[in-house]
Amino acid sequence: MQHVSDDERRARLAVRHALAPGFSVDSPEAATRAMTVLHATEPATVYLSCWARVESLEVEDVDRALYDDRSLVKQLAMRRTLFAFPRDLLPAVWPSASARVAGIERARMTKEAAKAGLTDNGEDWLDHARAEVLAVLADAPDGRSALEVRQAVPMIDVRVPLAAGATWSASGVLTHLGATADIVRGTNTAHWRTARPRLTLMRHWLGNVPASWDAADGYREIIRRWLHTFGPGTENDLVWWLGATKTVVRAALSELDAVEVSLDDGGTGWLLPGDLDEVSDPGAWVALLPVLDPTVMGWQKRDFYLGPHATQLFDTRGNAGTTAWLNGRVVGCWTHDTAGAVQVRLLERISPDARRALDEEASRLTTWLNGTRITGYPSPAMKSG
Repeated sequence: MQHVSDDERRARLAVRHALAPGFSVDSPEAATRAMTVLHATEPATVYLSCWARVESLEVEDVDRALYDDRSLVKQLAMRRTLFAFPRDLLPAVWPSASARVAGIERARMTKEAAKAGLTDNGEDWLDHARAEVLAVLADAPDGRSALEVRQAVPMIDVRVPLAAGATWSASGVLTHLGATADIVRGTNTAHWRTARPRLTLMRHWLGNVPASWDAADGYREIIRRWLHTFGPGTENDLVWWLGATKTVVRAALSELDAVEVSLDDGGTGWLLPGDLDEVSDPGAWVALLPVLDPTVMGWQKRDFYLGPHATQLFDTRGNAGTTAWLNGRVVGCWTHDTAGAVQVRLLERISPDARRALDEEASRLTTWLNGTRITGYPSPAMKSG
């Protein structure tokens, strides 16, 4: 069995993720394809993930891709998470990862709608609510805000107290419609760091909506792209990242003729059959990545790039905060000081040259942000000091 060391995994990460000098890309679309998808739960993450990988990026470049060309489309998918997808990958995710999320959401919502006393038949209630929302959006090609939709469809403008002070909201119907790809988060009416989208029918947003693949073909294509971006990865990495089952993952790996390789931790990883050549060391590099960047969120087992720092870099729900990278390893995080300048916080000793390189990257990011402060998912390391 071929062996892939942690050093080579870090070299692959630097090259495939467009982070090392000489490997950056020229557009938000290329950055997204390099990563398979970009996390979009935090709106600023899409912009900052692109900034770290694209030369001479402007905010308007990402806006163009998301809202003008619509070459990147936000879609609820793996692990009930919002991602920015390359448009050509949508037909693969709709019947696979997104459909799985939609099924789970449907089972939950129909049960909770009945429990909340809104209906005796949760299935009928959800179908009725979905039809009402779609009707409201049918004559709004530019979309409507979530508030406008709730006001127009009173049956989903309902909040019900649950046990332990929690609240269930019937507006989760909008989430379900997003998972089924009937609606999409369209034009953002707020600052790029904030989400205030106009909900739009997918057919209005994309025009000619491509036909979905079947579920098996969809999963296989997503896994193929993941292996190119993140390989070698383990079966457990894929199951976690996809939010799928071992059966799904094993079937796709078999159909792709994926190749087993041994890893430094004693585990078994997988690579595509045409991707077995060793990746050369790309040389020294640094990067500052945003919360939930796909590089830090790409694997379930992260020791080869996090070392001992995992508990400092993730919140209690498993969300990654900002990260500072040196040669394929996370050595700290970054925050804003009181004046809004980006500051690096180290979790280990590094060389003076490496510290200067990270400080230069922080200065470059400060200039690009131009006074914009980014928040969201603060890790313990971000909150310390």
